[in-house]
Amino acid sequence: MSGPERTDTDLTRLDAAELARRIQAREVSSVEVTRAHLARIEAVEATGLNAFLHVAADQALATAAAVDDEIAAGTVRSPLAGVPVAIKDNLTTSDMPTTCASRILEGWRPPYDATAVSRLRDAGLVPLGKTNLDEFAMGGSNENSAFGPVRNPWDPSRVPGGSSGGSAAATAVGEAPLALGSDTGGSIRQPGAFTGTVGVKPTYGTVSRYGLVAFSSSLDQVGPFGRTVLDAALLHEVIGGHDPNDQTSIDAPLPPVVEAALAGARGDLAGVRVGVVRELTDQGTSGSGFQTGVLSAFTDAVRVLTDLGAEVVEVSCPAFTYAIPAYYLIAPSEASSNLARFDAMRYGLRVGDDGTHSTDEVMSLTREAGFGPEVKRRIMIGTHALSAGSIDALYGKAQRARTLIVRDFTAAFERCDVLVSPTVPTTAFPLGDRVDDPVAMYLADLCTIPANLAGTAGLSVPCGVSVQDGLPVGLQVMTPALADDRAYRVAAAYEVARDSASGMPFASTIPDPAALQGAS
Repeated sequence: MSGPERTDTDLTRLDAAELARRIQAREVSSVEVTRAHLARIEAVEATGLNAFLHVAADQALATAAAVDDEIAAGTVRSPLAGVPVAIKDNLTTSDMPTTCASRILEGWRPPYDATAVSRLRDAGLVPLGKTNLDEFAMGGSNENSAFGPVRNPWDPSRVPGGSSGGSAAATAVGEAPLALGSDTGGSIRQPGAFTGTVGVKPTYGTVSRYGLVAFSSSLDQVGPFGRTVLDAALLHEVIGGHDPNDQTSIDAPLPPVVEAALAGARGDLAGVRVGVVRELTDQGTSGSGFQTGVLSAFTDAVRVLTDLGAEVVEVSCPAFTYAIPAYYLIAPSEASSNLARFDAMRYGLRVGDDGTHSTDEVMSLTREAGFGPEVKRRIMIGTHALSAGSIDALYGKAQRARTLIVRDFTAAFERCDVLVSPTVPTTAFPLGDRVDDPVAMYLADLCTIPANLAGTAGLSVPCGVSVQDGLPVGLQVMTPALADDRAYRVAAAYEVARDSASGMPFASTIPDPAALQGAS
């Protein structure tokens, strides 16, 4: 290998597609790239970011060395072979702990890999470690982790979003070029918007949930983070596709997401019909708290889509106003059932097993000590919603509202190819600002929850920064089920136009970890 001397910072600033090209052309080794990102993790975590719960340095370097040997022998497993990746700590990994950021699973090592993780390994990616999250993926700020909050690399006094805040922050700050997250009500797209990264919730059932520790089984979806639309598409292609181990997996071809991202990068959206959802803007939702800077950035983004040739119209989806109350009955109801398995009898924490307590008492003591406040809140809400006296009035009504939301999506997609909205009504809010106000916290999911309830696809792409506070804003692109490629095409076209107008790629705007020093 020849050329100018590289620095670790140079390598951690490159996007995944460029890293893959250089690794596979043997201009740089996967070991060098992996070592650079491990050094970045060490430096940034020392400043208090707290994006990682576990770093697997030795395993990562060994994996990278094996990939380098394969490439030298002429074998390239996938377009991302040799590229490092971070994994949200609610996906099981046989060689690393899986804690779900909860004391009840502290130190637990699963006996198997999640399907998404297995596919990463099979494709020759290099897992760096496990990222922090809201406990059991319940939260929108990453303040609910039992192991401390994650900070936003853009401003360490603010949240990175949640629940996949660790994966989003790690991607944004250059600790990893790619990351896996999970999205139950916006938990990939919302932190993507808050940290200036691309975050994608694929169509429900197109990426296996096998090995994803369940929160809300009808809503959870594994998805990718990247610093560019193409990077996210490349990772999506690796993890997507039918899995017989997941009974909700769709046995259908994965949409051509990489092809769509490459097509979109040519910058032509002629003939694409784009619908602006009235209910997901300040004009359509009373009291929603949309920041002026967010709406301004969104309006500018829609104008760019028009300039690229898209036909933009306003659509109304009135049932979307029921999304938050419906979600916060359905998701806790499913959580109360799913988390019943954490009973101290099979694995994880066990408290009070000293011979003086009954089985029921050990279960109760363990769950009291092991679960955090937000998890307990949602279990109690869900248990009440499913109780004999409330199931029809609460859970049943929420499911009927869900049906109305699906119908609104169907009607809107008869007029439009994609729908757009701000990803989140605000930019990242201060740490501690909403901890004691769950309703305000839940309102951050206003724009993202409808896609989870309907099982459709959604993508958040950075659309600049707010003029009010200089923090990133996200543009959400939503598509019908199994039409994820449309979101990638539109987002990639917008991304190219955005970067052309600014004179530099937004993806190269990596926050300086030195800014985190002294954060409290």
